[in-house]
Amino acid sequence: MPFKNFVYLYAILTQLHPNHKHLFAMRIGIPKEIKNNENRVGMTPAGVAELVRHGHEVVVQQTAGCGSSFADEDYVMAGARILPSIEEVYEWADMIIKVKEPIEPEYGLVRPGQLIFTYFHFACDRPLTEAMLKSHAVCLAYETVQLSNGALPLLLPMSEVAGRMATLNGAYYLQKTKGGCGKLISGVPGVRPARVLVLGGGVVGEAAARMAAGLGAVVTIADVSLPRLRQLEMELPAGVHTLYSTEHNIRLELPETDIVVGAVLVPGDKTPHLIKRDMLSLMQPGSVLVDVAIDQGGCFETSRPTTHSEPVYEVDGILHYCVANIPGAVPNTSTIALTNATLRYALKLADKGWQQACREDESLRRGLNIVDGRITYKAVADVFGMPYEPLEF
Repeated sequence: MPFKNFVYLYAILTQLHPNHKHLFAMRIGIPKEIKNNENRVGMTPAGVAELVRHGHEVVVQQTAGCGSSFADEDYVMAGARILPSIEEVYEWADMIIKVKEPIEPEYGLVRPGQLIFTYFHFACDRPLTEAMLKSHAVCLAYETVQLSNGALPLLLPMSEVAGRMATLNGAYYLQKTKGGCGKLISGVPGVRPARVLVLGGGVVGEAAARMAAGLGAVVTIADVSLPRLRQLEMELPAGVHTLYSTEHNIRLELPETDIVVGAVLVPGDKTPHLIKRDMLSLMQPGSVLVDVAIDQGGCFETSRPTTHSEPVYEVDGILHYCVANIPGAVPNTSTIALTNATLRYALKLADKGWQQACREDESLRRGLNIVDGRITYKAVADVFGMPYEPLEF
């Protein structure tokens, strides 16, 4: 058909069709997460219903939502189709909406040109980076979608969950029966409470500090931004102390600290090690380090990723909790919170296609990390010494 005739036909169809801007549907797949004890799912039935309302086709892998208390029937009622295998979902879909990064069994399922919309955290995972480069897919990372004011809207809800859970898990592992020193985080009348040091005053750090203060702990929150510390001083509960973060100051805090929450974030880049191995000797045996930044390499030199099935290990008498998907322990809350944040961006990508959506929305464009075999996010390229090729729109 000559191009001018196509344009004429399109003009007629857009006038006749009641929902013309969604005339050409996108095929969206929601696979079941296969990472260890990852019970979240990429989209709630309510989110699926909204995608379907916009004219898109959605398939969900069988039982994908069960870990988050969403049955297959809930998705069918929302307008999705159920497919039995992860292979079928990847093969069928133009866009994959997930929670966690693809792991090795999924690498070969990702197709050239396929849009993968999920958390990636490339900077601490070279095999994943190389696999996605080889796939020639479009990798749009939740964690680097960034607003003009620096906010990270798709990292925010999981950071809020992870911060709260970090304190709860730290308190849990202080129990003697769990390997800790045997302290109750709140104390009791006549017995002082535990002391909590939070490294990083962002969303995770603030949530961790609020939870710790609410449980009755003595809390110190450290950051390198004086304006942020002033803001936290005004907004956090009375009794939460602020501290300018230097190695010297951290060393002075450690002998009195029972729980350290590592909550530092450098968007898209590796996290610096704020506690070196030799600093563990300053802490009391049975103290607990909770590394929420493990997805980005970790805040502590002695950190290594753990799982919900084997969450802790000990180094020099100090317990380390380094689960890489902390919010996966509360998947119903986490999935709903995540969908609340990602849905508006998923609709943009589906309605307009990723190129037009990213052209129009600079915050969404910042989420592009790998496109068609090229690294398009500078921090990831710099970590691995690979070429950086910014996209031109």
